[in-house]
Amino acid sequence: MITVEELRGIPIFAPLPAETLEYVAGAVEDIHLVPGEYVAHEGDERALFVVVQGSIEVTKVVNGEERPIGVRKPGRFFGEVPMTLSTPFPASGRAGEASRILKLDVTAFYTLAAMAPSIPARVADLARRYLESLQVIAAEQPEIEVRLVGPRRDAGTHRVATFLMRNQVAFERVTLDRAAEGGAYPILELADSRRLVAPTMREVAVAAGLDVEPSATEYDVVILGGGPAGLTAAVNGAAEGLRTVVIESFAPGGQAGTSTRIENYTGFPFGISGEDLASRALKQAKRLGAEIVVTRTVEAIRTHPGRHEVVLDGGETLRAPVVIAATGVEWRTLPVPAVERHLGNGVYYGAARSDAAVAKGADVCIIGAGNSAGQAAIFFSRHARSVTMLVRGESLEASMSRYLIDQIAANDGISVETRSELVDLHGKGGLEAVDVLDRTSGSTTRRNFTAVFVMIGADAVTGWLPSGIARDPHGFILTGPDAAGTEEWPAERRPFALETSTPGIFAVGDVRSGSVKRVAAGVGEGGMAIAFVHQYLALQRTVEQV
Repeated sequence: MITVEELRGIPIFAPLPAETLEYVAGAVEDIHLVPGEYVAHEGDERALFVVVQGSIEVTKVVNGEERPIGVRKPGRFFGEVPMTLSTPFPASGRAGEASRILKLDVTAFYTLAAMAPSIPARVADLARRYLESLQVIAAEQPEIEVRLVGPRRDAGTHRVATFLMRNQVAFERVTLDRAAEGGAYPILELADSRRLVAPTMREVAVAAGLDVEPSATEYDVVILGGGPAGLTAAVNGAAEGLRTVVIESFAPGGQAGTSTRIENYTGFPFGISGEDLASRALKQAKRLGAEIVVTRTVEAIRTHPGRHEVVLDGGETLRAPVVIAATGVEWRTLPVPAVERHLGNGVYYGAARSDAAVAKGADVCIIGAGNSAGQAAIFFSRHARSVTMLVRGESLEASMSRYLIDQIAANDGISVETRSELVDLHGKGGLEAVDVLDRTSGSTTRRNFTAVFVMIGADAVTGWLPSGIARDPHGFILTGPDAAGTEEWPAERRPFALETSTPGIFAVGDVRSGSVKRVAAGVGEGGMAIAFVHQYLALQRTVEQV
């Protein structure tokens, strides 16, 4: 705890009377930081920090990169802007060396302000100066390394744009009203003057500087899938010193990454999009040292006593004592003729914020009655001319949260048609209309929907897993007590709660049988899995010693 005598050595506190200093000494948090440790992150709730010893490096994420923008030496403040404007931190602060920092929370600051008006006046003056420097940074234009050229309604262009957005690659999109005769799209123009025509997703990833090759062949944990569960496992594994790699076939975020708004995730009172949540988790995992490898698929898992081999497409093999399956689920396809011809060109599975351009000014149809469909309807109602939800059942109540049902009912831009289903698609260059069956009357009508978003449930795709990993009749992976009761479980011990019927292979998130299909549940399981991984590794070491 800091003393009154030490406070007198800090210029702003030096003139204050003894009773005021005694209050400060008892009210502040006396924090000691090691080099690189953060005292506050961009977006944190407001507080005021005073540097006593060492230094605080102020950093801000600018155009996707964390950039140092200032240093606070002994006697200086950090947090003057949020404290003055009652806003979250506009930048982060980390120790540039071993440091000692005092923290005044909101209550302590305003109590001190009443006792010593010179303090808030000084803080406000510094805030004005700092805001001027932030305005200069905010005005900087991002350096665009990738330029994407393609028609507005081109499936390949839409897929590449989605890939770049979800992998946090800054790019400029040039939208063509129509495709050139005989032209191939999309076209990727790079800063080094290279021009890629109709590139594969792997080529896009390489051009954008993303990791498509693991840096090693030996890891402590190999995580299959980069959804909320997989990314959380990566964050926790890397933070606890495990050599961790995530293998993702497309882009981090999983099915949750296509959600336009998640309003029931704790800690975000006004909701957060799936893209934003995945983006934050991805940055966190990378910062802590996890590898994220994209555009790679797993062809096989070979198990051996105490270790496993994960075979990637192309034959590359990764070895690790632990594998975590977090492969999630895949949207069920729309069972109507010609659906493949319109994928990415009028028909879309899932709905992300980046699809706003597709819906702009269009008559949008959403198929589904779950929370994802409800969130999409509300989001697209702000961009589309009209939004129509087609629901096979009698109502939304059986499958949608009450808060979404109420929001939809209060939104004049959304209509809900129950006991209805889409039965056919029409259009040559793109989707122009659909046929909708009214199951009550048996009549079919043609509707001018030009954008259809499909969210009719999802299935586990686990047929490629080895036979030693038991699954339920729907393909979801059995874990814990359910795995123990199968003939595949080979050990005398009971499996850990998230362990599959193959020792050392765990399953988390939506792909796990019996899991709660919610983002928060997946995040929780991702964190729990690493706790069980440590127990499993400790058990293995004991067995080896014996």
